[in-house]
Amino acid sequence: MNHGHALEFGVRLPATGSDPERSVRWARSAEDLGLDLVVAGDRPDLPAPEAWTLLSWIAGVTTRVRLTTGGHDDTARNPAMLARAVAGLDHLSGGRVELGLTAGGAACETLDVVEELWNVLDGGLARVQGDRHRLAGAQKAAPAHEVPVTVGGPDPTDPGLARLAGARADGWSVPLTTTEDLAAGMRLVDRAARDAGRDPREIRRWITVQRRAGRRTVEAWATELRELVVEHGVGTIVLDTDDHDTLVRFAREVVPAVRAGAGAAFPRGAAGVRVRRSSVLARRRPGIDYDGVPAGLAAVVEPGDLGYARLRSGYLRGGSPGIVLQAATTGQVVKALGFARRHPDLPLSRRSAGHGVSGRSTNDGGIVIDVSPMNTIEVLDEATRRVRIGPGARWTDVATALAPHGWAISSGDYGGVGVGGLATAGGLGYLARAHGLTIDHLRAVEMVLADGEVVRCSEQENPDLFWAVRGAGANFGIVTSFEFEADVVGPVAFAALTQDARDTARYLVEWGRFVENSPRDLTSFLIVPPSRRGRSTLAISRTVIDSGDPDTVLARLEPLAAISPMYEQDVTVTTYADIMGGASDDAPVSRGEPISRSGLLRHVTPEFASVASRVLRSGDVHWFQLRSVGGAVADVDPDATAYAHREANFSLVVMGADADAVDAQWALLAPYLDGMYLSFESGLRPERIEQAWPPRTLARLRELKATYDPDGVFDDNFALTPSRSPEESPR
Repeated sequence: MNHGHALEFGVRLPATGSDPERSVRWARSAEDLGLDLVVAGDRPDLPAPEAWTLLSWIAGVTTRVRLTTGGHDDTARNPAMLARAVAGLDHLSGGRVELGLTAGGAACETLDVVEELWNVLDGGLARVQGDRHRLAGAQKAAPAHEVPVTVGGPDPTDPGLARLAGARADGWSVPLTTTEDLAAGMRLVDRAARDAGRDPREIRRWITVQRRAGRRTVEAWATELRELVVEHGVGTIVLDTDDHDTLVRFAREVVPAVRAGAGAAFPRGAAGVRVRRSSVLARRRPGIDYDGVPAGLAAVVEPGDLGYARLRSGYLRGGSPGIVLQAATTGQVVKALGFARRHPDLPLSRRSAGHGVSGRSTNDGGIVIDVSPMNTIEVLDEATRRVRIGPGARWTDVATALAPHGWAISSGDYGGVGVGGLATAGGLGYLARAHGLTIDHLRAVEMVLADGEVVRCSEQENPDLFWAVRGAGANFGIVTSFEFEADVVGPVAFAALTQDARDTARYLVEWGRFVENSPRDLTSFLIVPPSRRGRSTLAISRTVIDSGDPDTVLARLEPLAAISPMYEQDVTVTTYADIMGGASDDAPVSRGEPISRSGLLRHVTPEFASVASRVLRSGDVHWFQLRSVGGAVADVDPDATAYAHREANFSLVVMGADADAVDAQWALLAPYLDGMYLSFESGLRPERIEQAWPPRTLARLRELKATYDPDGVFDDNFALTPSRSPEESPR
């Protein structure tokens, strides 16, 4: 009998009384010996170390072994506190925690509370109305991974234990008494699972065995346990002994023999296969061949998986994809893309690190290929400052890695942005006027094309694709590595100023003039929040000077400070890595649809400023930002990359809650704009394509689209219409 689970072995920690260090030593021995888990008895009524406190200590001195309890007395601990403790330790231990409960009493209500507090897939507060335990609107807090819940008891033939395990739990745990009792108990669990509409294979079968040193030969012991695994479907074997020599013999001699027997008897060997819970299967979306997902991906996350809550949405857009395929290697990207191509009618989104204003990294009911595990940062050549960076790295990590070398790459204004999205669109950053766009430092990429071919692109290899990647990369493939030439960047100044902008039009003109008249070592971004009744309009600027010299910094900032009275100022000489270091590690919890409009502006003229002031007073936009460009950005020939709007000195972004209202205000600003930066644009109207790229650039991109993606596989982000039919394509 094979329930499909990977074969696992563990040890129950001995009762230690007032010597908890002994349990810690046993846990470390178990890890060193290659066992999978340690089990702590949960008896708050006894004068021994509290189980979860002890496991927290063990978590701090181990790195791999998993941690669980051998039962839980629901009369001695509040289940809400238990759920919080387990979830917290799971995060602290890197996802190594499991939960053991004792059947009986209020075990069902304990499960109700734990499951509800961990259920972040459904919104709202946690609520449970039980006879003994209640929640009246508690904040949910999920563990780091799917924490298996095992229910146990002393009698394998206990029907109550079997019903609870079969209907609700992930595991059924009993001591080994007789094989007859074990088989009878398993039949009860199978029946209970089927009655509850579950696959019996969902429930892992645990047994606890006791052996004393020298009692039987290793061969006899291994044979007995191997039979339990092969004939009865046991998936986890836990040793209960207080003799360390027995533990060592079990781990070094018995466990390998049992694994070998399972490896020979089962089609998948002792490694087993992943068995999806019925609750996960129930949340599957139509039209997706879930059972046909290729093996060997970094992770496969479905709508019923706990990890889905972290991966479903983007930075600004709420999403509900049908499946998220995480890839950690180029080969895995090829597999994931092949799976996506078998579903041509479903949306396909690609995600590097999940932060994106336009919201393209998620969808509804489709497929997401997530390359966030591809996050390595490697120095290739110190002399040329050549670095290789994975698409899933975040710019805060890049800045931190380059800082010890005295290097940096201009990369937006927020370190939480992923490398992949920014480095294929442009990259308007705090060092732009001094060092250009992010793509201006790109020297080569490796990418997976629509047909699954892996190519390297540079000025010498596939130069047409390399040209297209720098400004329109989302249309042509999935980049799996970037090679950049970093700049030498020393100390920089970061100035956060808040000024009076009640005369908004005048302030905008003066700020624009200040930027254009400043040396190119200065880059400034400006946010003007909408006016609130009874309050002055504010101008919030963030300015970076590529210099650590106080006199230079003062000289650069004096004209900005002179524009209007100052409410608040903070000027610091720091590092670029520190500026990028404020990124949050929290998963996005966005809902709804982002509404953002993007345009490029040559000059902040009085006419533009007057209209912008009216737009801000309308109340229809809640975000108005100008970013300075120009300087080194304009040094690059417009035809050198697919980012062709090199003459612009400013980038404008507005956001709001109502699309029609935002579009009405945007129509007032549009006459003053020429081109746009597509990463900040959420609209996909056809005319936005013509605004994203000038005619000559657009024509060239469409020819390349017909060559490299004639079927429109990559159509989620400003999809280009090929200039000829697929039959005419040379590929």
